[in-house]
Amino acid sequence: MLLHAPHLHAPHAFTTRAGGVSRGFYAGLNLDDREDDPAAVAVNRAQLTAALGFGPGQVARLTQVHGTDVVHACEGGHWTGDALVTARPGVLLAIGTADCYPLLLHDPEAGVVGAAHAGWKGTVGHIAARTVEAMTALGARPERLRAAVGPGISAAQYPIGAEVADRFGAAGLGAFVRRGHSGQPHLDLGGANRAVLRAAGVPDGFIWVSGRCSTEADFYSYRRDAGRTGRMWAVIGLPGVPA
Repeated sequence: MLLHAPHLHAPHAFTTRAGGVSRGFYAGLNLDDREDDPAAVAVNRAQLTAALGFGPGQVARLTQVHGTDVVHACEGGHWTGDALVTARPGVLLAIGTADCYPLLLHDPEAGVVGAAHAGWKGTVGHIAARTVEAMTALGARPERLRAAVGPGISAAQYPIGAEVADRFGAAGLGAFVRRGHSGQPHLDLGGANRAVLRAAGVPDGFIWVSGRCSTEADFYSYRRDAGRTGRMWAVIGLPGVPA
């Protein structure tokens, strides 16, 4: 049901479709209740949080808007933005995806965690670096951070237009725009986020990339399913009870 990064020791997971009670288009462990049966999603969320030693009320999550705003979460709740950070035990940060890339970060010495949603707009806006900055403000240090880049759409499955390609070039990330067999540009969004993390000071040896594509059958994919699909969550938190 869950994927884990081997170097992240805080409770965390990248979910798949496996498990859960949702049916139809959302069959499996769908964690988004905007279209699916809310009662089924509540069961799915309870299964996930219990597996990590948390309760649903401890989840801090977002209405994600493909921006670069980072929320400092001191308790469970719901905000608007595209990344979350906390140093508070007992808060489980959650990011929802269905092709965009989820990023999880942890400074084990400072006791600070972060989670970010990196679609192409967030990536070109360096959302990963903004998350590192917000964690640093809570006492983390970039050179100590462990970062994990979860499943997302692979370059082979992600053709883009010239305008997006130009935006990545202007942001210093043009190396991650590649030409497909037809000549159309494709975007290596996972590689671009790894590069942003490295530029923000995270050592390359501390960055883990899952290498899984969200268009595989194990995952929900907005592109593959023509917009009618569920969402995975990437979650991370510090064990304990909120003070």
